[in-house]
Formats: sequence, C-alpha cells, structure tokens
Amino acid sequence: MSANRRDFIKFVVAGAVTAGCPIDLSLIVKADASQKNPAAEVDGENNQICHKVRDKGSNFFARPPASARHDVVIVGGGVSGLAAAYRLRHRDFLLLEKEPHWGGNAYAMEYDGSTYATGSAFLTKDEHAFPFAKEIGLEPLPVNCSDPSIIKGELILDTWGTGLDKLPYPASVRESFKKFKKEMLAVNVEKRTTELYNQPFSDFLKGYPIELKQWWDNFGPSNWGATSEETAAALAILNLQEMAEEVRADDRYTWPGGLGAITKKLADILQASHKDRMITSATTVAVVPEKEAVQVTYMLDGKPKTVAAKAVIMATPKFITRHIVEGLPDAQDQAMGKIHYIPYPVVNLIFDKPVFNHGYDTWCPGNTFTDFIVADWVIQKQPGYKQKVNILTCYTPMEEDERGDLLTESGARTIAANVMTDFQKLMPGMDVDPIEVHIYRRGHPLYKTMPGLYTRVQPLVRQPMDRVFFANTDSEGPESTTNTGILAGHRAVKEVEARLAGRPARKQEAVAG
Repeated sequence: MSANRRDFIKFVVAGAVTAGCPIDLSLIVKADASQKNPAAEVDGENNQICHKVRDKGSNFFARPPASARHDVVIVGGGVSGLAAAYRLRHRDFLLLEKEPHWGGNAYAMEYDGSTYATGSAFLTKDEHAFPFAKEIGLEPLPVNCSDPSIIKGELILDTWGTGLDKLPYPASVRESFKKFKKEMLAVNVEKRTTELYNQPFSDFLKGYPIELKQWWDNFGPSNWGATSEETAAALAILNLQEMAEEVRADDRYTWPGGLGAITKKLADILQASHKDRMITSATTVAVVPEKEAVQVTYMLDGKPKTVAAKAVIMATPKFITRHIVEGLPDAQDQAMGKIHYIPYPVVNLIFDKPVFNHGYDTWCPGNTFTDFIVADWVIQKQPGYKQKVNILTCYTPMEEDERGDLLTESGARTIAANVMTDFQKLMPGMDVDPIEVHIYRRGHPLYKTMPGLYTRVQPLVRQPMDRVFFANTDSEGPESTTNTGILAGHRAVKEVEARLAGRPARKQEAVAG
C-alpha cells in the first residue's frame, strides 16, 4: 500500500499500556512531530504514577490517614474486579480502577452503532462465565463456525476438520498434519495432567514439518501468549482436541464486539445502585495490611487518599500487585515474579463495505497479526439485520521486548499500519482501504501459560494474606481468559466472606518453579 493512500486513512490510537510496565523509563518519549499523521487521534493513559510505584516502591508516595472505612476494597475494575463487586453488592465495598473506563482488557467500543472488540472474544458453554452471563441478563449467542485459516492466499475452511485435505502444502505435509491430529486426539490429558502441564508443547512437534510448528506458533501467542517452546503441552493439546474432534459442534458463544458485553453489563448494573462506591482514574499505590484492617492509598486528581478496609481484593496483574502489597511472603513474591506477560495490541479495521464475512475467527500464519474476528458475526443472520460497516478485529500479540513500540503514538500507528498492509495481501479481494483503523494498546494483558505455571506457580500466587486476597486472570489459570477472571473474582469473594465471618483461609502448600 502506498504512503499516499495511507495518508487518507484515519488512525485512532487508544487504550492503556497498563500499569507498571516493566520497561526502561527512557523509552517513554513523545512521538516525533514530523512523523505524526494529521489524520491520527490518540487517547490513552499517563503511566508516570505506575512507573514510580514499580521503580521506587509504594514508600515513594505520601500516605495520609484513612478518611473512610469499608468492608472490602477491590483494586482493579476489570472483569475480575467487577465480578467480585457484583457478588459483594450486599457489602460496603469500594471499587478502584486506574483507567477512566471499566472493563480492563475486555471492553467494547462502537463505530456508527456497530460494536467491536478491544480484547476478549468468546466463551464456551461449559465455562463458569456462561451461566454467569445469563445470571446478569445476557443471552449468549452461538458462534457456530469452525475456525478457517488463510494460508498462501487460500481460504481453508474448518482448518482442523475437512480443511486438512485442502492445505496448500505438498501431500507429505498434509499427511503430517493428519498424523499429528490423530496422535493428539489419542492423548489422555486428564490422566497425564501434571506431566503435560510441566512439559513444553514443542516436544510433541519434534520430527514434524516446519509448517505445523508455524501454525501453532501463530495460534499459541494469540490464545495463551506463548510459542510452542514456552507453552505447557496440556493446554495446546486440549485446544487441538476441541477443534479436531471427529463429531463436534462449536460450543463457543459471544456477543457483537466480544466479551466486553459482560464487563459493560456488570458496570451498568453496579453503577445503577452503587455508583458512589466506584471510582475510575484512581491509581492504587500502596496496600498495607495491619492487624485489624488494611490501609489502601490511591492517587485521585493528583492527590493521595487513604481508606481502611476489613479486607482487600487485589484484582490486578501480579507484576504490579507485588509492588503495591506490603509484606508479601518471599516465596509468594518470587512466584508472582515468575509470571511473564506479553504486549497485545488489538487492531480494528473498519470498512464501509463487505470485505470478509466468510468465517468468525480466521487464522493467518506468517503475518504481523495472528487471527481476525468478524465483529458482528453472531448477529449477521438475525432477521432484518443489515451490516452498516464491516469491522474486522485483528489480534496482534507481540514479543515481550517489543513493548516499547506501544508507548508512543508513532510506534502504535506503525504497528496498525503493518497489520493493515498484511491484511490487504492475504488473498484476492482483500486489497481494500478501510475508512478508519483503530489500535488499542494493551501492554500486559495476557500472561504466558508456560510449563509449571498452572501446577506450581499459580497455587502459591493466589494464597490469601490474612486480609488480602488475590483475583485477576493470572490467579486462576491455566489460561488468561474472561472466564478465569470471573472465577478468580468469585473465589476471592468466598475467601473474603469466610475471613469476615472469622474463618481465615488455611495455608496451602505450593512450590514455585
């Protein structure tokens, strides 16, 4: 695509890079004015407070005396914190969120009345999130579409089903894909859980052609943040078994724009009756446990404020949690430090005419993005529905050392432009200019499900600290999803209720590694 064509496309850069990014402060610079697209818009957070917490610790900030007392303070207004607050509506809770919006990495946006995703895409019928969505008044809509792939310019429908016969590879490579599928379907993950969650998936790819590894090294980062060498084998094998069952039905469900529908609904319900207990743009800088209460200090409008609580739920990523909570046991602190997070921007291409409506989630090995989702897929066949715009959500996981590219407007726009260019080269008919390109910068939204994380690290990470309890998607596992975020929030609430009733949680034994 020529630079002249690109100049006429509006780029919108938005989204948080996320608190406490583990990146050198020298990388936080203003974009060069000479590189700024006059048609670009930028919106996002100021990371300075979070970086000071990371670099200087919570003691860097003044801590005024507590000005209010609550039953429970929840730190973090993503899906885990919102789910916890929903279960604590009968309590005097205070919910703190550092961003100006609720939902964390899973919130929905709109363009011309059409909803699109900035993060999480779907859930399955057997997940805890499915009945919970119904409980809060959302009816999940079926996806009903096997995942296609676009490989070498060809659209392969139902990649791991009938599509294996149509892969644009030599016959020997196609047969290797089939052989691998057969072998993985024969693995009894339930009986070998501990072994397979501590073994890298790459062990199972040895001896197979590079094309198979390329497909999985594309699929893994989008779903659990890791390539095959860093992936716990059990997780990848279970995903393949779900995709490749000979007799199967797609049990995935979602809403237009993905699982941001859940966080939006939770925020709407809570704000209707508890708006005064929900504070956005409030960055928590210190959580200090004491014998009878926990002191929580946060920054609001540039000033520190402290409240006291009988219990605190930390619904925050562990890389920042460990810098905020004082007195963490050494083993728990070290376990939190073992969790790795990837930068994961999401790029939405907005077209004013149909460009791609052939499948819900399409995999694209060998590109700057891993897969893309049709935003309105689950409502396209509803009576009377007419597609105003064709919004395609491109998932763009990155390497950990590339996080700095998201910190400037010019860096984020370059990522979005590369995604657009690769998309236009996928297959004939897709070289179409979007009317707008929206990139949502997400600095640390997805943790890597590495060998040992689920079985050894996470049990220790979520161990309660008397009056401090740990939620967020990285507490539950084995995969960073909206479902595990909700599960973690609900588990933490049960632990809080037990503690407030005088039943402290029993210590668990776990080995970090």
